[in-house]
Amino acid sequence: MSVRYRCRHCETEIGTLPFDADETIRKLHQFEIGEVDDYVERDERGDTTVHCICEHCEDSLRQFPDYHALKKWLQ
Repeated sequence: MSVRYRCRHCETEIGTLPFDADETIRKLHQFEIGEVDDYVERDERGDTTVHCICEHCEDSLRQFPDYHALKKWLQ
């Protein structure tokens, strides 16, 4: 099993780590209580995807702060 990090806006894969997914989810729950389920997805093979933000999209959000109101702003 692995934990894959993918940008939630542009779907770019940021990286993959060969960690135990259950342990990673437990650690995420310590920091983001209540929001983890919105950002963590598990597929049928047992791999986990954490939806975060890449540097490019983060820079765009800084330039256009109104994009924060949109769940997905790239088409």
